[in-house]
Amino acid sequence: MTVDKELEKLSHSTPPAATPEARARALAAAMQAFDTAGNNALAPQGNAKGWRQSSIINWIWSPAMNKKFLAGSALATLLVIPAAGYLAIELTRNGLPIVDQTEIAGDLSQGGASKQPVATADQSVKAAPQLPPQAPAENGSLAEQSVADAQALQDKETPALAKPGARISEFDANDIATLTNKSEGSATALGAAKRSAPAAPGIAPQQQLAEPMAAIAPSPAPPAEGRVQMQLNPNRERFANAAANPIKSVSTDPVSTFSADVDSASYAFVRRSLTGGAMPDPQSVRVEEMINYFPYDWPGPENAAQPFKATATVMPTPWNHDTELMHVAIKGYDIAPATTPHANLVFLIDVSGSMDEPDKLPLLKSAFRLLVNRLKADDTVSIVTYAGNAGTVLSPTRVAEKSKILSAIDKLEPGGSTGGAEGIEAAYDLAKQAFVKDGVNRVMLATDGDFNVGPSSDEDLKRIIEERRRDGIFLTVLGFGRGNLNDSLMQTLAQNGNGSAAYIDTLAEAQKTLVEEAGSTLFPIASDVKFQVEFNPERIAEYRLIGYETRALKREDFNNDRVDAGDIGSGHSVTAIYEITPKGSPAVMNDDLRYGAANNAPAENADTARQGELAFVKMRYKRPGEDKSALVTTPVNDSNAVAAVDAAPQDVRFSVAVAAFGQKLSRIAAVDSYSYQAIADLAAASRGADTFGYRSDFLSLVRLADGLSQR
Repeated sequence: MTVDKELEKLSHSTPPAATPEARARALAAAMQAFDTAGNNALAPQGNAKGWRQSSIINWIWSPAMNKKFLAGSALATLLVIPAAGYLAIELTRNGLPIVDQTEIAGDLSQGGASKQPVATADQSVKAAPQLPPQAPAENGSLAEQSVADAQALQDKETPALAKPGARISEFDANDIATLTNKSEGSATALGAAKRSAPAAPGIAPQQQLAEPMAAIAPSPAPPAEGRVQMQLNPNRERFANAAANPIKSVSTDPVSTFSADVDSASYAFVRRSLTGGAMPDPQSVRVEEMINYFPYDWPGPENAAQPFKATATVMPTPWNHDTELMHVAIKGYDIAPATTPHANLVFLIDVSGSMDEPDKLPLLKSAFRLLVNRLKADDTVSIVTYAGNAGTVLSPTRVAEKSKILSAIDKLEPGGSTGGAEGIEAAYDLAKQAFVKDGVNRVMLATDGDFNVGPSSDEDLKRIIEERRRDGIFLTVLGFGRGNLNDSLMQTLAQNGNGSAAYIDTLAEAQKTLVEEAGSTLFPIASDVKFQVEFNPERIAEYRLIGYETRALKREDFNNDRVDAGDIGSGHSVTAIYEITPKGSPAVMNDDLRYGAANNAPAENADTARQGELAFVKMRYKRPGEDKSALVTTPVNDSNAVAAVDAAPQDVRFSVAVAAFGQKLSRIAAVDSYSYQAIADLAAASRGADTFGYRSDFLSLVRLADGLSQR
C-alpha cells in the first residue's frame, strides 16, 4: 500500500528536465545495445547483414531532432526539414540514390566483398557531392557537425579514385585490381581503409557518413555479385606509327629517297611475340629491320678508300607475276680486328624498379659482361645508372682492370623511378671526359621503357641527343623486357644520336648483337648515309619501296649535308627492295597522264645506255669526323635481271622471303594471297650454310605464324 501511495505521488510530480549530455548518452547507449542485440540474434526482415535499417536522411535527422533547442519545437520544421529535403534533391540530381546504408556499405564488417563499383583506370571518377551546410544554431547543430566531421573523414580516407575530377593513376589501378581479386573473405581496398580508421569524434559508429558517401562512384553497369574486375592493359609498349609506303607513279614521282637503317630491334620484337604464342602488333613490324637482321654474303669493297659497294638484282615477284622486284644490296668495308680503333664506351643503365625481372636487369648484366670480355685491354668503360637520379657507378676504367668493371656490373640493383634525361647528360659528360681522338666514343643506353621523370617527351630528349652528337659521340640503344618498352622513343634517340637500336630478349641475342656483330655495332665507318633511286619512266610505270617508312626523306634532303641520316658500321650490310611495275603490265594501277605524254617521250639525243636503264641508284655518306659527304652511284639495267626466282642468288631469295614475311605480318594487301607455306618454301630453298642457325629459327617463326593465324 505504501508503495502504491508513493507511486501515485510521483505520478503527480514534475520530473526534472534532462540535460542534453544525458539525453545524448542515453540515446547512444540504447542504439548501441540495440545493435549488439541485433547482431547476436537472427537477422530481422530478411536482412542478412544484421544491421538496423536506417536511411541516410535518418542519420542526420535523429541527432538534429534530439538537440535540446530543436526537440519538440517549430524550429525543427523550419530548419531541419528544408535542409533534409535539399539534401535529398542534391543526392538525386547527382545520380546517387537514397538507399539503405546496408545496401551502400556492403558487408564490410563481415569481411565480405564490397558492392561498391570501382572505376577503371581510363575513367574520370567523381566523389559523392558534398553535403550542403545546415543552418547554424547556438553552438552549431549536431546535424551540421555530423556532416562536417563526415566530410573531413572522407577527405582524409578516400583514395584518388573518389576525389572530384580525379583520374586513377596506373599504380592506383594496379592496387585496386590486386585487392579486388583476393579471396571472397577479403575486403576491398576502401573497406579495409574504413575499418582501420578511427571513428569521427562525436559520431556513433552507425552514424558515420564518410564510409557510404565515399564509397559511391558511378559505374556504367553494376558488376555480377557486386564485384568489379579492373580491366587493365598491362602492355604499355609504344611503337612508331607510320603508314605503309604507297604505290607511286614514275611519271609524277620518279625519285625515292630514304635514310639507311641498320637497326634490328623489330625482328626480335616479332620473335618474342610469336614464341610467346601471339601474333605481333603490326606496328611493331619494320620490314627493313627484319631483312637487315640477317648476315648476307654480299660482295664488299676491296679497301677502305671506297667503303661501300652496291649490288643490284632484278627478279620476278614471287607474290605477283605481273611485277618485278629490284633488290639493292650494300656492303660496308669490314675493318680487320687488329686494326679496330680504341673504344671509349659508357654504359648508361636503367636500374628503376621495373627492371627487377629476369629478362631485364639480370639479362642486361649478363649481356654487358659478354661485351666487356670482347673489348681490348686499352679500351675504356664507364657506368652511369639512373632511377630518379643519375649516378656514376664507375668512372672511366681501362678494360685491363676487367675485374673492377665486372664487379661494378654485378653490384647493380633495381629500385626507384625512371628519369633518363639526367642520366643521358651524365653519360655524355663521361664520354667527353674520356674522349678518344680517332677512336670509338659511344654511349650504350640499356632500358626497359619510358623516361617518366624529368624531360620525358620525345622532342625534349631528341633535342638533348642532337646537341650532344656534335661532340662526335655515337649512341646505341638496347631494349630489354616486355610490357613497358617504348620503341618509338628508342627509334627517336637512335636516329637522332648517330646510333642504332636493338632489342635483347635472350642471352643468345646479346651474343649476336654485342659479340658476333661487335664491329658493325660499335665501329662506324660512315655517318649520315642516304639512298636515292631514280626510275626510268620509259621502262618502269610504278614502284613501291618495301619498308623504310620511318626513314623517308625529302628529295632535296639527299644533297643537304645538314640533314641527319643513318650510320653504318664495319662490315654492315644494308638491303633495299622495290616492287616495280614495268610499262604495259596489267598490274599498273595509275592511268597515263593526259598532258604528260610529251614529257615521257624519249629525248631524240638521249644516250642509248640510259634508255636501257631501269633505275639509277645513288648513295651519299660522310666519313667519321667529316662534314662533307661523298657520292657513290650504281646504274640498274637489263644485265642485272634474272628470268626466274630460282635463278636469283641464294641470299637474294632468302631476303625476299623475309620481306614477304614482314609484309604479311604488317598486313600489307600486296601479299594477302601469298601463303605462309609459300614463304617457308622460298626460305627453306635458299637457307644455305646458316652458320649460326638464324635462318632455321626464321623458318620456325614462319611456321608459328602460320599456326597462330589459323586460330
